[in-house]
Amino acid sequence: MNEAHPNGREHSPEDKETRLPLEDGTVYSCRKGACPFAGHSLEDYAPIIGEEAVKGLETLAAELKGIKILELNSTAVGGGVAEMLQNSVPFLNKLGIEDEWKVMKGNETYFEVTKSIHNLLQGKGGSFTPEMEDVYFSTVKDNVEANIIDWDPDIVFIHDPQPLGLAPYLKKEGETWFWRCHIDIEDTLTEGSALWEFMSLWVRHYDALIFSAAHYIVSRWPSYTFIIPPFIDPLSEKNRELKPEEINAVLEKYQIDPGLPIIAQIGRFDPWKGIGRTIDTYRLVRKKENCQLILAGGSATDDPEGVRVLSEIYEKTKNDPDIHVLNLPPMSDLEINALQRASQVIMQSSIKEGFGLTVTEAMFKAKPVLACPVGGIPMQLRDGETGYFSDAPKQTAERVAFLLRNPLAAELIGTRAKRYVEEHFMLPCRIADHLRAIGNTRYGKRYPESITSFHPWYKMSRRSCDAV
Repeated sequence: MNEAHPNGREHSPEDKETRLPLEDGTVYSCRKGACPFAGHSLEDYAPIIGEEAVKGLETLAAELKGIKILELNSTAVGGGVAEMLQNSVPFLNKLGIEDEWKVMKGNETYFEVTKSIHNLLQGKGGSFTPEMEDVYFSTVKDNVEANIIDWDPDIVFIHDPQPLGLAPYLKKEGETWFWRCHIDIEDTLTEGSALWEFMSLWVRHYDALIFSAAHYIVSRWPSYTFIIPPFIDPLSEKNRELKPEEINAVLEKYQIDPGLPIIAQIGRFDPWKGIGRTIDTYRLVRKKENCQLILAGGSATDDPEGVRVLSEIYEKTKNDPDIHVLNLPPMSDLEINALQRASQVIMQSSIKEGFGLTVTEAMFKAKPVLACPVGGIPMQLRDGETGYFSDAPKQTAERVAFLLRNPLAAELIGTRAKRYVEEHFMLPCRIADHLRAIGNTRYGKRYPESITSFHPWYKMSRRSCDAV
């Protein structure tokens, strides 16, 4: 399906892939005529979020009309941040708020360093070295000299650690800068360590920080802080309702038997995703129930580990014809949507997770999800109510087999899961949170809905699923 350009042109998914980003790093900019993603109007969401929420967001947008926003991250495709921006940036423009999106430029060495930083922040062993800091600083300097911010926005949202260091060099008087941290780093930043000094050096230049949950907040940073969870777009190609023939066409394309129950894990091929655990669980289920496994995903352009992980998965599954490993190209939203909707059970065996939007997507499609209680997943799954926390492969396999044998039980869990996502993780409502954060920080407005948001946030006990 082609997506209509706001000015009347159309771009196919293949065209978007070749266009992103422009030479200067621009992904989306109305003033440059680069609008490869089509957003939906606010009224389109009324049947899902309700008229009261629509009117509230209309009021917020009117109060902030005229402000100019820039979003800056490290990749245009792959990963939850890029996916959210693909939907939120055009949506904000349709609200009458000018929002542009650019990506930071870097070479392979830089992205290897930022991936190492990401892994360190996720708790992987190792150390932050002076050589890594030099590569990071050099790339920041290159982007500054390349004039990566080539206009005068009022608001700048910097996403995750990769472009974090731009603020002290590019922030201008009168601008308001937010750092949006999408991962849980509170327990891995040891005060006084090299990584602590490195992160703290950049963070102090921001006007406010945004975290996905209260237990993500780095409590030793005395910064103005907001809590805003991630979101999905229920009307996007990845989440919209599909006709049976659309689902069947995707299954036929990948030679997947629609008559054989499907267990699926969807997401990037990443060492933190626990894909080996999912394979082991499936093989235990297969001894009891006739079923197949789909492992579908791709790699982000800022993640050099994806190729290695995918190679390992191919090797581990090469002799099993009922395991389908699908290395999907960018912009495969329709395929992912169809695969999720065709599945009876969705697994997410992540060892570490920022939030887990693949869990959110599967829950929105009314699927029973089994996932490790890490990162933001416990904010979505309530064990036995909106999904299940997975345990060791043997116990998880027993739960999966039960769901395959008892479709009514699976349907009940899925129905509750969809309702929970509709109440808490919809794009328009979380965009309203971002606009309130702007109003609070830049204009001193006070919105009672801000900061604590909808959820009874608390410091959760640290639970992890070890890879098996």
